[in-house]
Amino acid sequence: MKKIIVLTDFSEPSENALKAAADLAKKHDVELFVVHMLELNQAILTSPDGMYIEQTVFLVKLAEKNLEEFLQKPYLDGIKVTPVIKHYKVYSELDAIAEEHNADLIVMGSNGSSGFEEIFIGSNAEKVVRNATVPVLVIKGEVNGLSIDRFVFACDFNDDNLPAFQKAREFADMINAKMEVVFINTPNDAFMSNRDAYQKINKFLTKANAAVQVEIYNDYSVEQGILNYGNTILADAIAMPTHGRKGISHLFNGSIGEDVVNHARIPVITFKI
Repeated sequence: MKKIIVLTDFSEPSENALKAAADLAKKHDVELFVVHMLELNQAILTSPDGMYIEQTVFLVKLAEKNLEEFLQKPYLDGIKVTPVIKHYKVYSELDAIAEEHNADLIVMGSNGSSGFEEIFIGSNAEKVVRNATVPVLVIKGEVNGLSIDRFVFACDFNDDNLPAFQKAREFADMINAKMEVVFINTPNDAFMSNRDAYQKINKFLTKANAAVQVEIYNDYSVEQGILNYGNTILADAIAMPTHGRKGISHLFNGSIGEDVVNHARIPVITFKI
């Protein structure tokens, strides 16, 4: 791992993310690109009106000043940090930044969301997870001395998860971590016998050319099973594929990955399918 993007809005959750990224940077000798996104609209940026131009320049300069002050943290000493200002709050832009700088990871903080807001608005973390093609590490609360030595990778072992599974293995190798792979078995129509589950798992692992041990964990829902299993083995983080559904499809089908991001207490890493 050589480069990490950290998304900030100067809030407490984004500082938690910056601290966590700094811990990873020191451990793996990584460069940080700290990105702040303004909420300017296209009309202001392209308007010939001099007032709008002056306003844009003022907001950009203010953002640069705030970001410079935000980065005056003792825990960043000795780390190469590059500030990045973007005019729009468009989360798909993060992929372009990641590609431009060949970044390996996006780190951001989140308080999560719940109830009506979660269904109809969602958290900023969800929006990043839905758009990012590089892995996203979501930090929940303050993490002191982050070290991801052991993480859970939860998977349903359908073929469309193969790319995410391979990305998770590469990520584990990159940070020298142990990946604990789990299949969550739930009741009712989704229930599988151990024999059927292992048949499905073995077919998947054969296609992935992977010889890894997989735990079958029973719970009432996939989301709760992932969270409970992570707690049971004292994992440093939870990792999983996410479909990145958008619009009406997301509203009615949801994404287990995004639900876990909202409700987990430990860091969550997502790998977009």
